[in-house]
Amino acid sequence: MNQLDFQGRHAVVTGGATGLGFGIAKRLVDSGGSVTLWDRDGEAAAKAAASLGEKAFALAVDVSQQPSVAKAVAATLAHANQRIDALVNSAGITGPNTTVWDYPVDAWRQVMDVNLTGLFICCREVVPQMRAQGWGRIVNIASVAGKEGNPNASAYSASKAGVIALTKSLGKELADTNIRVNCVTPAAVKTAIFDQMTEQHIAYMLSKIPMGRFGQVEEIAAMVAWLCTEDCAFSTGATFDLSGGRSTY
Repeated sequence: MNQLDFQGRHAVVTGGATGLGFGIAKRLVDSGGSVTLWDRDGEAAAKAAASLGEKAFALAVDVSQQPSVAKAVAATLAHANQRIDALVNSAGITGPNTTVWDYPVDAWRQVMDVNLTGLFICCREVVPQMRAQGWGRIVNIASVAGKEGNPNASAYSASKAGVIALTKSLGKELADTNIRVNCVTPAAVKTAIFDQMTEQHIAYMLSKIPMGRFGQVEEIAAMVAWLCTEDCAFSTGATFDLSGGRSTY
């Protein structure tokens, strides 16, 4: 594992109890930083934080609810010496695998609330602190589905396209500061989120990856961790592909 420099920095990782979020948190701790895991499952987040050691802290947070996020920001700042140096927006759900004309409206709204509105709320509540301290890094977890639009995954695809656009907007808004805002667009990475998908949809995603395999959590975590460091100085509003050759633009 290459050594990245996140020494003395503190990051918030949403959806940090499991999967990509946990893998990213681990890489940031291994890089010398500390983390606060935000997750809707507070018990799972606490267990995950305990496994990372004394440099990890956990909070139960519903990212789709602004009061919950605002409360979590205050609690995180109190715990982390009034600093949030990086925000990694990893919380997300897939929603059902079905056609647009059969897609349940309530399920569509839930996917948007978590994947896009929740990400917006987290950025909205954390950015003022980063502006006040004069430095920050925001990394949003999008998806190659946000570029290409996976069939039978319209809400997920649309929400991730929104994440890419929001990243570009916020990156431009903060370009004259020392805050960098970027996103990554992985192809499928085999984590617990696969439990929300049909076997047919999983097979479809694998068939689209020229490397012939799913991504590994550690591969995504390495890119995200670098985007959280000072070395990521001239990239903002950018999209970084991790697609095993699937992305064509």
